[in-house]
Amino acid sequence: MEKATFKIETIYVPVKRMKTLDAAVVDEIAESMLEEGQLTPILVRADGDRYVLIEGLHRLEACKALGEDTVEGMVVQARRH
Repeated sequence: MEKATFKIETIYVPVKRMKTLDAAVVDEIAESMLEEGQLTPILVRADGDRYVLIEGLHRLEACKALGEDTVEGMVVQARRH
């Protein structure tokens, strides 16, 4: 797996995953990103012209909260559920 930069607008977050979002965690990660940058890449799988988020919802939302257009991540091979 190789780290890459993805446009946030190309990443689809499944509705089921959005239900686990905790705003306090997003704020904490965003604050950390301001000081240290994004330390851990998100994980996505390719799905046509977009990517589906596998892991890293709070990191993705923290990037959005900071006004970022891109996020660091890795493409993984994952089967659909």
